[in-house]
Amino acid sequence: MRTVGVEEELLLVDEEGRAVAVAPTVLAADEERSGDDDGADQGEGLEAELQLQQVEIDSRPCLDLADLQADLVGRRRHVGELASQAGARVAALGTSPLPVAPRTTPKPRYRRMAELYGLMEQEQLTCGCHVHVSVDSPEEGVAALDRLRAWLPVVVAMSTNSPFWQGRDTRYAGYRTQVWARWPSAGPADLHGTPERYHALVASLLATGAVLDRGMVYFDARLSASYPTVEVRVADVAQDVRHSVMLAGLVRGLVDTAVAEWREGRPPPEVPTAVLEAATWRASRFGLSDQLVHPVTGTLLPAPEVVRALADRATPALRDNGDLELVGDALERLLSEGTGADRQRTEQARRGRLEDVVAAAVEASQQPA
Repeated sequence: MRTVGVEEELLLVDEEGRAVAVAPTVLAADEERSGDDDGADQGEGLEAELQLQQVEIDSRPCLDLADLQADLVGRRRHVGELASQAGARVAALGTSPLPVAPRTTPKPRYRRMAELYGLMEQEQLTCGCHVHVSVDSPEEGVAALDRLRAWLPVVVAMSTNSPFWQGRDTRYAGYRTQVWARWPSAGPADLHGTPERYHALVASLLATGAVLDRGMVYFDARLSASYPTVEVRVADVAQDVRHSVMLAGLVRGLVDTAVAEWREGRPPPEVPTAVLEAATWRASRFGLSDQLVHPVTGTLLPAPEVVRALADRATPALRDNGDLELVGDALERLLSEGTGADRQRTEQARRGRLEDVVAAAVEASQQPA
């Protein structure tokens, strides 16, 4: 059974809902607490990010989704407590609804990024959710990447939680995807076939000078540079931690399914990368409120039908992993209640203020599961 882990990027906001650059204070408090025996476990996995208005939490690798859920709940609570000491709160939002001027974290690597990418880096303040699933070898990892790629636009649609940008409604459900796509290595990759071809592609990207290092190979899904995992990077961070866990379970199920097909000698679907880019755009634009591109047929179908097709593909693996009930319940909740973007727009329509959108997200982000 494969382990699964989650990285969540979280926004730091003040009482009025505006993003605030207090990450150094939060991280320093975390480091101090991690030196105490009582705080050592919770202190692991809190990281700086590109901008000072955000932090990242990293779960432990887990076999059981209930353990993953408990771990993420604890880490969100932990960073929320540290943020409150700095006069801030934590909001699991893909972008800041209110206007913000991002401030780059003063680390050498981030300074190099600011120098090379200019305004694009200065405007980049987004929060995603990355799912890591263990693989036994690079061959297995590449086999999974090639068979996952067609389904990732559906994951984008399911996770959309970023309709507002700089105080405006973007008309997108997941505008984070559009902002993130500005990076020169972001987006879907071609079929790789072998680890050698995968690494040759990475080397070619690095040789252009448009990508600083392997950590900036921002494919929608990639072989992790640090762990023996496949890393799926397309999702917005979720307000509801149960949503993050559902996506983790589904991604693990898709990896299991892909590897099984590879072992049976079944080739990956040869979906052109340009079609995946268009399908991703549509998923980012509409979330689950319109039609999505079906990964197998290439036709437009109602979003719930395409989401259920993804779930059906992963169902045997979900059953084998003991995840079927937890993932199924969360999926039905998503289809009935809507995405994080739907939740944000409903709150904005009800209250009329983006400050209230952020406040509702703060509360949802800290709810114990």
